[in-house]
Parts: sequence; C-alpha cells; structure tokens
Amino acid sequence: MKVIRPAALMLALLCAVLSLPAQIVNPVKWKTAIEMTSADKGEIVFSATVLKGWHVYSDDLDPSAGPTPLEITYTTLSGIRLDGPLRYSRPAARQYDDMFECEVSWWEGDFSLRQPFTATASDFSVDGSVRYGACNDQNCIPPSKETFALKGKAKVAAAPEAAAPAKTAEPAPEPEETAETTAMPDTAAADTAAAAVQPEAAAPAQGGIDSPLWAPVSTAEDTSSSSSGSLWYIFFTCFLGGFVALLTPCVWPMIPMTVSFFLKKGKSRAKGMADAFTYGASIIVIYVAMGLLITAIFGPSALNALSTSAVCNIIFFLLLVVFAISFFGAFDIALPSSWSNKIDNTAEKTTGLLSIFFMAFTLALVSFSCTGPIIGTLLVEAVSSGDKLGPAVGMFGFSLALAIPFCFFAMFPGMLQKAPKSGSWMNTVKVVLGFIELALSLKFLSVADLAYGWHILDREVFIVLWIAIFLLMGLYLLGQFNFSHYGKANSSVGVFRFFLALISISFAAYLVPGLWGAPLKGVSAFVPPLFTQDFNLYERALTEYDDYDEGMAIAAREGKPVFVDFSGHGCVNCRKMEGAVLDNDAIHDLIENNFVVIKLMVDERRPLPAPVTVEEYGKKVTLETYGDKWSYLQRSKFNANAQPYYVILDNEGRLMSGPFSYDENIPAFAEFLEKGIANFKKK
Repeated sequence: MKVIRPAALMLALLCAVLSLPAQIVNPVKWKTAIEMTSADKGEIVFSATVLKGWHVYSDDLDPSAGPTPLEITYTTLSGIRLDGPLRYSRPAARQYDDMFECEVSWWEGDFSLRQPFTATASDFSVDGSVRYGACNDQNCIPPSKETFALKGKAKVAAAPEAAAPAKTAEPAPEPEETAETTAMPDTAAADTAAAAVQPEAAAPAQGGIDSPLWAPVSTAEDTSSSSSGSLWYIFFTCFLGGFVALLTPCVWPMIPMTVSFFLKKGKSRAKGMADAFTYGASIIVIYVAMGLLITAIFGPSALNALSTSAVCNIIFFLLLVVFAISFFGAFDIALPSSWSNKIDNTAEKTTGLLSIFFMAFTLALVSFSCTGPIIGTLLVEAVSSGDKLGPAVGMFGFSLALAIPFCFFAMFPGMLQKAPKSGSWMNTVKVVLGFIELALSLKFLSVADLAYGWHILDREVFIVLWIAIFLLMGLYLLGQFNFSHYGKANSSVGVFRFFLALISISFAAYLVPGLWGAPLKGVSAFVPPLFTQDFNLYERALTEYDDYDEGMAIAAREGKPVFVDFSGHGCVNCRKMEGAVLDNDAIHDLIENNFVVIKLMVDERRPLPAPVTVEEYGKKVTLETYGDKWSYLQRSKFNANAQPYYVILDNEGRLMSGPFSYDENIPAFAEFLEKGIANFKKK
C-alpha cells in the first residue's frame, strides 16, 4: 500500500491554499443558453463573468470615442424571430472618462443580457457572436469575439404565420426589467431602481434608492493590501497562540516523552530526527486541514457574513466565556476518550510514517482540553476577519509553533535537560489565558450590542470591565488569590510572574483615562467607539451623518465633497483605522475642514420603515434593516463588500478619489483625501 507522506500532504495543501487567488484566466467568460418562457417564446441568455478589477464596455457607446462597445451579431436565425431590445440584469455604470474625453459606461462583476424571441418553427437554431472590449486600471485587451451556436425546440401553432399578429399584442417590457441600448439620457442610466428596485412600500420612505446618487461608479484602484495585512495579522496571532498552547499541562510534558521515544526507537540519530520532523509536519497537516475544513463548511462568502453577524458574535461571546470558565478550573473541555483510544490503537497497528501521523493525531485529541479553548478563540478571530484563507492561515501559524519544539529538541536533545520541568506554573498559564479569554469575549458582545442598539455595553462600561479583569489578573499573579480547583494561593512570587503582574496592572491603569473620553489608541480596535460614551471630555469627534441621502443633500447645500466611510460595529480594522489614521491631527483637520462625512454601518440592525425588494445578479433580495440598505449601496454602487472602505464623491455621487481600504499609512491616506479635494474643485 502506498503511504502518503505527511510532509508531501502538507505541501500539497499549502500550495492549494496559496494558489487560490493567483490563478490567471481570461478577464471575461461568456456562457450562452436558451431559456423558454412559454410554449413558443423564450430568451437567448448571454451571461458574463468579469475578472475582478476588469470591466466590459456596454453597447451604447460611440465606436469613434475609443472603447470597443459590446455588439451582438446574429449570422443565423432559423425558425426564430427576435422581439424587442436586449434586457439587462442591471444597468451599466456610467462616468465621464478624462482619457477618452466622453462619458462611457461599463459592467463589472457578473451580469447577463437577455434577448426575447418567438419561435416560428418546432426546431429552431441561432448562431452568432458577441464582440466586446475589456479593460482594467492598467491595460486593455484587443477587441475580442465570443461565438455561439444554439438550438432549441418549441410548440408552435400549425400555421406559424397566424402567430405574427401576436407581436403587436405583446406587452412591452416593464421599465424595471429593461435597460435602453441607445440614446439613453444620463439620468436614466444612473437610475438604479429603474432596473433593479421594486419597493414593497412607498419609495420616499426608504430615501432615494432610485436616486441617481446610487448609480454605480468605477472602482478600479487596488485595495488588496487589506487582505494581505489581515492574513499576516492572523498568522502571527495564531503563531503566538501556538507557543502559549505549548506551555499548558496537556502539551508541555509530551515534548520530552515524544522526542525521547523517537531518538531511542530510531536506529540512528538521523532516523530519530527524521521521525521527529515527520511528527511535526503531521501536526501542521492536521491543523491546516482543520482550517481548510472550516472554510469548506462555511464557504468564503459566509466568513465575511459571520464577521458582521450580531447573532454569530453573541455565540462567539458565549463560547469564549465558556473557554474562560474552563481555564479557571470549573470543568475540562475534552473530546470523547473513545476517539483518542481508537486513534492510539490505529497508531500501534500501523508502521512507518503512517504510524507517526496517527501519533500526532493522538496528541491533537488528548491535548484538546488545553488547546481546544485556545484553538477556538483563534478560529473565532480568524473567522471574524472575513477572509476566506483566514482559518487555514491561522491554523498553519498555530501548528507551526506547536511543531517547532519537537523538531528543535530532536536536533539538540541536550537542551531537553535545560527546559523547564512540568509543574504548577502551567496552571498559572491556564488561569492567565482564562482572564484574556474573558476580556476578548467582551469585544464580540460589544459588536452585538452596537448592532442592536441595546446600550448595555457602552464604551465606559466596557472599559470598567476591562480594568476590573486586568486588575484581578495582576492580583492573581501576585499571589493574592487562587481558584479552588488549583489549591491555595502561593504568596511566593517569581521575578517573571512579578513583571507579568506589573504589566497587567499598568495596562488597567492605562485604561482609566478612557472613562473620560481619552482615545486609548493602543486598544481602539477592541473598545466600542467614542460616540457610545455618555461622558466625554475629548472634543475631537467629527460631525458624521448616518444616512447617505441626507448627507449628500447637506453636501450639495454646502458645496463640499463627500467622505463616505463604510464601516461596521464588528469591524476590527475599522476601529484600528479610526484610532491610528482618522484621529491623527492632520487627517482629522483635513476631513473636518473640507468634507461632509457620511458613516454607514453595514451591520446596523435598526429596521427600515418598510422592507425594500431589489434585484441583484438575477436574484431578488429584501432589504429589511439600515445595515442591509448600506451594504447594498456598497455592493451595487462600488462593487465591494469589505470594510473599512472609504471613497470621496462629488455632489452627484460620482467618484472623486478612492477607494481606500485598511492601510495605516497616514501620508497615503492624506494623498487620497487631497486627490479627492483637487478632483472636486476641477469638476
């Protein structure tokens, strides 16, 4: 039987993960199909998938202007008659292009075109081609052609010519299903609702979804730095978590036992080292597979939804509280012993590399009572990042830290004698982790509190709880008390433990000015925003509008450009940007003196006066909350759904600068703002 080497499996998994975003494909993929809507009527459907960053020009452009317009040519129409113009799944974005010196229109992402027809014969066919042009921010492809050949069957009357008068009786397509192909007025092209929105209640109550201010704009600038930075943050956080897990009583005692076993079992020192490295590689494979499994179960798009879901954040809060109570000694979280027994028996029955792999699997199961809460916390953080690679990258960092000591001590067995011995200090590690878990849990409860507007965990309440938690942790480290599960408190404190207590108590003292409105930039990503604080001596808050249409009306009246901030109550990077960039003196003054600020929370749970139904990518979506409404605005107008997301608009909703995503580079953010000011003055 062929044995799969764990190292090879790990390499294959990592290559699969890393290759996901790097595939190079044709920027536009077309699919054509026939869809019958009745016995003798149907539609020719042209579905396009456009690579992110690219756009396809629409069919209402002047060919002499420069861009290649979309054009559908039919070479064969056998047994079929075309009825009316093309129908679009959504209107094309429209904006003045300085390079072509004219107004151009285009589609990004997925879109479809539908050509209605009437069959005049039982068997019909249609052949032709789609000619199109596509560009991104840096280059364009030559005019391209996609051919199609379709056949179908229909039930037509015995005398086909008798059906001809039906054409005059056929009702014209309704406006919300049809987009004009030529001579379309500018305002109609910008009218998103004309193609997609069907209010269930009076439209004015919803405030302007059918307004030209909601018309799509091009967002071709690169915002990929956010994802990359987020993944590095996840990796290093989980890597540190892996080292902490090593210090628990379930893992640390296993290191000398396992390394000694491999060195004694091996026929040579080299063989023992090779087995230890295989053991470490197996640990990495197991945990990375766990991260990939989580991504496969939830799906990439669901991870971003989880990060802003109030219900999921409540679940995360409860999980972390349970983990904290477990570390305090109230109970142990353990997997069924039968699982580890079965894996252990399998390891004994097998030989070679497979045996070592099952030994690593046994370690993962047996140590779960200590590593489970840590893994759970790290996975919650990875999932809440919203990145599809977050769980896999996080588990790679965690398992790498877990595997390193087994390989290191196999290479230098003499160092085992100098390693700290197992003892009560490992229980101290668990209790300290319990305090940290408890503090982190409040972050997730705060997200739900902000989303639902409960106001039970406003900023000052959150800070008071953190002060109490870290003060108690410092007193615990100083031996002032202990949990009953671990025995009596030890008044004898070592130097390292003393400095940890000093750090904890100092951190609690650092938080105290936050009760009066100090920005606390060091923890701005975790604490609730300043606007939730009742008593605030810090008078630097920007004037922000939480309604897009209201803010745009104010900006038009004042003659100022608009700074739009798509944010979220559960967005950690949004809080980081607010503390590190938006609160910077120069940036704050630049925004305050030149812009009208609109801040839109995409996870706001406040219900709309009445639901609104929109059509998006061929599906009907009901907007029930203001968060739904602002999320739809971001998706439909800017073709984006990640936060933080900053854009600068003029008074007609046209893009002046951006988008700008998570990047704590203050000069770059200032340049983004200044570009918006300059373009606004030009327009």
